[in-house]
Amino acid sequence: MARRHDEEGTKGLRPEARPMGLPAGGERRVWQVRPEEAGLRLDQFLARREPQRSRAFWQKRIEAGDVRVNGQVAPKKALLNRGDQVEAVIPPPEPDWIRPEPIPLNIVYEDPHLIVVDKPAGMVVHPGAGQKEGSLVAALLAHCGALSSVGGRIRPGIVHRLDKETSGLLVAAKNDRAHLSLARQLRARQVLRIYRAIAYGFVEPEKGIIALPIGRHPTQRVRMAVRPDGRPAITHFQVLEYLPGPPRCTFLQLRLETGRTHQIRVHLSHQGFPLVDDPVYAPGRPALGLGRQALHAAELGFEHPVTGEWLQFRSPLPEAMEALLERLRGGQG
Repeated sequence: MARRHDEEGTKGLRPEARPMGLPAGGERRVWQVRPEEAGLRLDQFLARREPQRSRAFWQKRIEAGDVRVNGQVAPKKALLNRGDQVEAVIPPPEPDWIRPEPIPLNIVYEDPHLIVVDKPAGMVVHPGAGQKEGSLVAALLAHCGALSSVGGRIRPGIVHRLDKETSGLLVAAKNDRAHLSLARQLRARQVLRIYRAIAYGFVEPEKGIIALPIGRHPTQRVRMAVRPDGRPAITHFQVLEYLPGPPRCTFLQLRLETGRTHQIRVHLSHQGFPLVDDPVYAPGRPALGLGRQALHAAELGFEHPVTGEWLQFRSPLPEAMEALLERLRGGQG
């Protein structure tokens, strides 16, 4: 009997649809769109074919570049035609536990409901494919004993994140009530998040707003990009100081109105002013010795989820960024 085209597997792949890399422990799925499925959105189709996984799960896989239609990366809103071939790579499940690790923390504020820490550059917020140990979550579990369950077992207590190489202030929730309140404030754009950064070039104008949608880069999975089909992203910026260098740079203050992945890094790079020493978004620029993107979460403010009191915290620039500023001011030639 001839093999059905919609059977899962890889033997039905057309020659032009080259298989995607399969991570260890991962799975590959291949389907062909049936006549009655024509016109469905890509994420709807996937959720129907594998109802045990949510549409949100499939949207994340699409955004990560793990789904292709006829061998090509496609957006989640892509409408399918009869006979289209859909291929998806499903990564292995994340471990369902994190081992607490007694890692020292710079605690700025703590009470029975939440904790605010000043994260150093180089520390991941939660375990991921590239790093399983040494995370902020593991350190928080060792210190607090328990965190909120809203973020799941891999991201307990984590309300918002910072990139591994971004330093600065971050709040974590100890219980679900605090987590849900802080998450609502983030969605309502009521949380104050102010960053300090050093960017290549003289940023002009001196003050403004960058409102450009951001989505996953169509071909480079580790990057985000400005895309017309991306999610809304708004960054407010203000020049604090022009730095003569060499090279010429700008010391900036930035306020996030939204919080997309890599938002500040993507917005500034798209405008032609990438962050100093950003390994992803500043290709070809001279390295200035910082060893990571020059970005620091300097201020964080929010309403206390239980008392209603407004809390606001500040973090000084790390010594390495201060030293770089002095050098670019011409203090060391």
